[in-house]
Amino acid sequence: MDKLEKYLMPIADKLGKNKILVAIRDGFLITTPLVIVASMFLLFANFPIPNWAEFWNGIFGTGWEAWFTNVSRAVFNLIGLFTVFGTSYAYGRELKGDAIQSSAIGIVSFIILTPTRITVEGLPDPIGAIGLEFLGSDGIFLAIIVSIISVWIFNWVYRKGWTIKMPDGVPPAVVKSFEALIPSAVVITLFFLVRIFIGFTAFETMHNLIFEILQTPLKGVGNTLTAQLVYGIASTVFWVFGINGPAVANAVFGPVTKVLTMENLDAFQSGQTLPNIFTDPFSNFFTNWGGGGSTLSLVIVMILFCKSQRIKQLGKLSLVPGIFGINEPIIFGLPIILNPIMAIPFIIVPQVNLILSTYATKLGIIPYTTGVALPWTTPIGFSGYLSTGSFVASIWQFALLALGCVIYYPFIKTLDKKYLLDEAQAVQSIDDEDISFDDISFDDL
Repeated sequence: MDKLEKYLMPIADKLGKNKILVAIRDGFLITTPLVIVASMFLLFANFPIPNWAEFWNGIFGTGWEAWFTNVSRAVFNLIGLFTVFGTSYAYGRELKGDAIQSSAIGIVSFIILTPTRITVEGLPDPIGAIGLEFLGSDGIFLAIIVSIISVWIFNWVYRKGWTIKMPDGVPPAVVKSFEALIPSAVVITLFFLVRIFIGFTAFETMHNLIFEILQTPLKGVGNTLTAQLVYGIASTVFWVFGINGPAVANAVFGPVTKVLTMENLDAFQSGQTLPNIFTDPFSNFFTNWGGGGSTLSLVIVMILFCKSQRIKQLGKLSLVPGIFGINEPIIFGLPIILNPIMAIPFIIVPQVNLILSTYATKLGIIPYTTGVALPWTTPIGFSGYLSTGSFVASIWQFALLALGCVIYYPFIKTLDKKYLLDEAQAVQSIDDEDISFDDISFDDL
C-alpha cells in the first residue's frame, strides 16, 4: 500500500491540478443540468410502457411528442456549442482571466471554423446557415480543442499587456471591453487564417480533420472493454487513497464517453439501432450501485450479517445515502481508504459488474442504454429501467447487487471479527475500571 501510495499520489495530484483537464471536466459539468432536464422531456415523450403514446394521443391528439422533442433537440443538437461555452468559461476561470470574455472568444473561434453556407436542393446558390451536425455530438472534440487554444492565446495576450488602456473615470464595463479588443483580434485573426489554410487541404473543414484523425480513433479506443476496465480500476484505486477517483478519471475519459452517449441518443431519437455499449448511463447504472466500488452491496452485508456494533450501525446509517449513490460514510467511516482488506472487493466488484454487463448487452440479455441522461443518484431498479426501457435491466441490476454481496461478504466478515474483538476488549477494560463496594475493605484505610 505504501509503494502504491508513493506512485499514485503524485499522479493524482498532477491530474487534479492540471488546468486543462479541470477545465474539460468542469465544462461538462456546466452542461450537465441542461442534458439531464432535456433527457426528462425526451423520456416523457418516449416513456417505455405499453400504450403510453396512445394514452396521450387521446388527450392531446397526435403529434404531442413534438412538444417534448423540441426541448430535447434544443440541447442535444447543440451539445458541441454548449461544450465550447462551458469549457472556455471554465478554462478562462482556471487561468484567472475574464471567464465571460473567454467563453465568448471560444464560441466565436468555433464558429469561424464551422461551415456557414449550406447547399439546398432546388436553390441555385448556397444559403447562409450552420448545419446542426457541426454543433452536436460530432463537434465535441473540436469544441474542446478550440476552447483550450483560443482561451489560452486570449489570456496570454492579455497578460502581456497588449491591451488598450482607458483613462481614469471611464466605467469599468467600458474599460474591460476595450482591454479585450486586441486579444480578441489576435485570436480571431489566427483562427481566420487556420480556416483558410484548412480550406485548401483535402479535409476542407476543421470539423472533418478532427473527426477523422482524432475523434474517430479516440472513440474507437474508448469504446472497448479494456479501456473501460482501465477507467474503472483507476477510479476505485484512487478512492482507496482518499482521492475522488471518478473526478480524476473523468477528466481523461469523459469526452470519449460523452460522444458515445450522444451517438446513442441521436440514434434513439431517430429510431435507429443503438450503436454503443459504453455510455455514461451504462457506466453509472450497470457497474456501480451505491457509489464507487458498488458499495450498496457492502452496506447490505453490513446490516444483515455483521455483528460488530460499529459496522452494523454504520451500515444502517449508510443505507439511505447508498440507495442514492452516496457512499462517503462508508469510504471514510468504515473506512475503505488505506484499508488493504476492503480495497480488494472495492476494486473487484465494479469490474465484475462491468464485464458481466458488457457480455449481457452483447448477448442481448439486457438492451443497450438509450443515452438518456438520468441523475447519477437515480436508485437501482429505476435507473436500469429508465436508461434502457426494459424491466430485465432492472432485474439484472439486482442480480449483480446480490453477487456483489457475495464478493464483499468474506472481506467484511474478516473486518467484523476484528472490530468485535476490539469492542469486547473495550468492554472488558471498562469492567476492570469499575469500582465495586465489595472491593472496599477497612484494611485499606
